[in-house]
Amino acid sequence: MVELILLGVLLLGVVAIIGWTISIFNRLVTLRNQVANGFAQIDVQLTRRHDLIPNLVETAKGYLRHERETLEAVIQARNQAAAGLKQAAADPTNALAIQQLAGAEGALAGLMGRLFALSEAYPDLQASENMQQLSAELAATEDRVALARQAFNDSVLNYNNAREIFPNRLVAGPMGFEAAQLLQIENVSMRQAPKVSFG
Repeated sequence: MVELILLGVLLLGVVAIIGWTISIFNRLVTLRNQVANGFAQIDVQLTRRHDLIPNLVETAKGYLRHERETLEAVIQARNQAAAGLKQAAADPTNALAIQQLAGAEGALAGLMGRLFALSEAYPDLQASENMQQLSAELAATEDRVALARQAFNDSVLNYNNAREIFPNRLVAGPMGFEAAQLLQIENVSMRQAPKVSFG
């Protein structure tokens, strides 16, 4: 009789541990999916931003004939940022991919700032309706990128907290739940939307 009670208690304990493990696993999967969803929103906005930049450069080309080097550098930085975005989108919890994306976006922001500073010396470019429209779209997109980045970083924080607390840590490591990386832009000028007034 005592053996049956001990066996029952043991089985109940095993079932409880399995249920607890499944519960933690499911919570971590849910949070990891929220990180991926948060990054998907960044992906949409950065893709839009990357799509606007060639149009902006093409518009500026006619006016900034002597600034070819800057225009080419902007397009090259845009292409590197787009490649970084594609790599990070494949796995938003890949810390290295997120860090590389942040670096590429910081470099692009610096060159975009340089482009806008150069364009201020060309009144005809500033008066161009196409340039004004593209600049307004880019500024609105920058605002949406900032909001999407904040939501993504909140999801990353929730996920990382859940995977690091005890006893979740006992399940997270062996089940392959790696730490996610916040999308932090090191370029101070990137922390604020670039000023793109042309009117």
